[in-house]
Amino acid sequence: MSKAVTDYIEPDAAKNLHGLFRERARRTPDADAYHYFDAESGQWHCLSWKQALSEVARWQHALRQEALEPGDRVAVLLRNCKEWVFYEQAALSLGLVLVPLYVEDRPDNLAYILNDSGCKVILIDGAQQWQKLYEVRDRLDGLLRIVCLQDMTGQPHDARLREVREWLPSVSTELHEADIDAVGLATIVYTSGTTGRPKGVKLTHDNILYNAWYGLQSVKVFPQDRFLSFLPLSHMLERTAGLYIPIMAGASVAHARSIEDLADDLLATHPTLLVSVPRIFERVYNRIQAQLEQKSPLARKLFLRAVETGWSVFLYRQGRGPFRLSMLLNPLLRLLVGRKVMAKLGGRMRLAICGGAPLPPDVARLFIGLGLPLLQGYGLTETSPVISVNRLDDNIPESVGMPCGDIEVRLGENDELLTRSICVMQGYWNAPTDIIDEEGWLHTGDKAEIRDGHIFITGRLKEIIVMSNGEKVPPGDIEMAIVGDPLFEQVMLIGEARPYLTALLVVNEEAWRDVCVQQGFDENAIRDLDTHENVHAFLIERIAALMRDFPGYARINRVAVVEEPWTIDNGMLTPTLKVKRKRVAEKHAALIEALYAGH
Repeated sequence: MSKAVTDYIEPDAAKNLHGLFRERARRTPDADAYHYFDAESGQWHCLSWKQALSEVARWQHALRQEALEPGDRVAVLLRNCKEWVFYEQAALSLGLVLVPLYVEDRPDNLAYILNDSGCKVILIDGAQQWQKLYEVRDRLDGLLRIVCLQDMTGQPHDARLREVREWLPSVSTELHEADIDAVGLATIVYTSGTTGRPKGVKLTHDNILYNAWYGLQSVKVFPQDRFLSFLPLSHMLERTAGLYIPIMAGASVAHARSIEDLADDLLATHPTLLVSVPRIFERVYNRIQAQLEQKSPLARKLFLRAVETGWSVFLYRQGRGPFRLSMLLNPLLRLLVGRKVMAKLGGRMRLAICGGAPLPPDVARLFIGLGLPLLQGYGLTETSPVISVNRLDDNIPESVGMPCGDIEVRLGENDELLTRSICVMQGYWNAPTDIIDEEGWLHTGDKAEIRDGHIFITGRLKEIIVMSNGEKVPPGDIEMAIVGDPLFEQVMLIGEARPYLTALLVVNEEAWRDVCVQQGFDENAIRDLDTHENVHAFLIERIAALMRDFPGYARINRVAVVEEPWTIDNGMLTPTLKVKRKRVAEKHAALIEALYAGH
């Protein structure tokens, strides 16, 4: 792969996002574009770029029948699939503005976004999405057409609802060419937000085109590459890195069926690149750790030696570590240990890119040590989204890499990271834009250090717990350390204006059962820690071991276990899996107060 030739389409040649797609179909019409799973045959199939463009023409024809005007907004509420791409490209080809929605979002949030953006058409998957919209149908007066991929027999009637098989023309039609301005609005992407209503980020064709282009200047992608797309396309990380970069580079994309099917889809599609968030790698890491506990001492020792040796080789090749004789064992250890892990990722994985949240160092160390080049990056929806990423030959996993392309960064007041580039948004839809200053610098809200060109995120300006004794604690770092233990699925630190720190925990039930067997605990004791002080003491001690690298004042004094996990559906997580701290605190207010009883 390293000797392969790139085939990039430059922004000037593409002119706009739909022009990029058309140029790819012109250059490599018969090359693989999209791999998809057909449920009827139970088989994976593939479309070429020429076939994909033909499908876009059908979707464009259907949208033209809706009497839409350039600049009108249309929404999509789909899992990742080829139809998502066809619909989006058809909309962009007509100068329409796409509003992507999260399939797991709550009905009231969907209604708010559809109304705020003024969407006239929406494409949905099936009954599950329709039931959410039907629940808020009285608040969707501006919506003129609802198109559904699946059979809607037996579902509640609405005059606006059409099945896609009736809505699309049966045969391909001629692709209409529209004059699309590169600086015109292409999409409005609503940031999930951990507090308050989401804001609609306005991004132009140029914003996204140049972000994809800058990304390719940092990490090479070849026509022989295959991406596995499973992060929501409604998230700008997946849309830029998992949709537009493959088009720009001529790589193919396989659309995963679901997170639940991810393990099987990796084996079936044999991807070479994976774009993910840390939580996916954390889950695999925790599963490996849990499996190791069941192995023999010799097997555990062999595994740890493989990671340690592979990590030493990595540091040596990066110029940050000495040569060690033990490195000579690396090929053998990769064969005995690393190959098994890589096989579960499809056997061809050459690169994984991680963004969206901090990547725990132990997780990075394990995968890199076992032979998977793992590059952490950083960005915001407001920057289209990538700002920085590590390089294969200059990878410091503790950092979020170096700025891509012509993207500028600097530190502002209180070490806040600022950025400026053509990729920065045009503002918020129907809301004031207060994070871009007069010189065009976007204020990220993240604190950072810049060393040797690499950006190190050190915390959030507004996510610092200030205890009543004046001590300041960054909750994210501590929470990340705790969920590194397979016992803890989720954690939220409490302590603002309080005398000491406490935590709400969601435990892994299977791991807890194992603990009970080992410690002789009653499984139900965890639900009443006030009565079972020995169980509470065990949890505190276990967490303390995970926090040994934190200052003494950051010690957690008490914990409470929450039975219901925090999810998108119950409103406790954003669609990008960030904890809505205020909402969780409100829901468990009585539990939190009990943690501070008598103080």
